[in-house]
Amino acid sequence: MTTSINHYSKSALPIKLFVITAATLVFFACKKDMQTATVVDCSGAPKTFATDVNPIIQASCGTGSGCHGSGSSNGPGPLLNYSAVFSAHSDIRSAVASGHMPLNGSLTAPEKNAILCWIDSGAANN
Repeated sequence: MTTSINHYSKSALPIKLFVITAATLVFFACKKDMQTATVVDCSGAPKTFATDVNPIIQASCGTGSGCHGSGSSNGPGPLLNYSAVFSAHSDIRSAVASGHMPLNGSLTAPEKNAILCWIDSGAANN
């Protein structure tokens, strides 16, 4: 009886190691990218699309950069008005928070905060 138990334990070891390795790989593959967990300070005045966000988008992403200007097929396409920006606001938030956008430059901390706070507060057409 002891022999069969030892034989079972030895043959189960590779399976256990495989399961543990696979579970570890799945855990790390599904782990959120820590870069996207951007701390945002939205304690100041509420941000508006017309005054705070659109000028940044146009200068850094839209007509000023050419990446998302008229006729663009990059990502969500042109970001020339509220409707286009609102339609892409989730992707914009992710790209800005992670630092992946804008491609041809960078945003200052206040510019990032303006965009992120505006989106986090509902992305109103204001």
